[in-house]
Amino acid sequence: MNEYLVIYERAEDGAWGAHSPDLDGVFALAPTRDEVEVRMAEAIRAHLQALRDLGQSVPKRHTEVGYVAP
Repeated sequence: MNEYLVIYERAEDGAWGAHSPDLDGVFALAPTRDEVEVRMAEAIRAHLQALRDLGQSVPKRHTEVGYVAP
């Protein structure tokens, strides 16, 4: 199973958003971090299934995460 990097961001109003740099157009929004994680997993599964149904290849991950201390 392929794993994809997901970026989680908290908005000023406290809601959460998520997206994956490896999967164009795949994102999720929710009021809590837990809920956005669930919604993002669902969005990724649906996106990958749609690609398969269309006979397109499933993207391989191409991003990594790291931190840099200033």
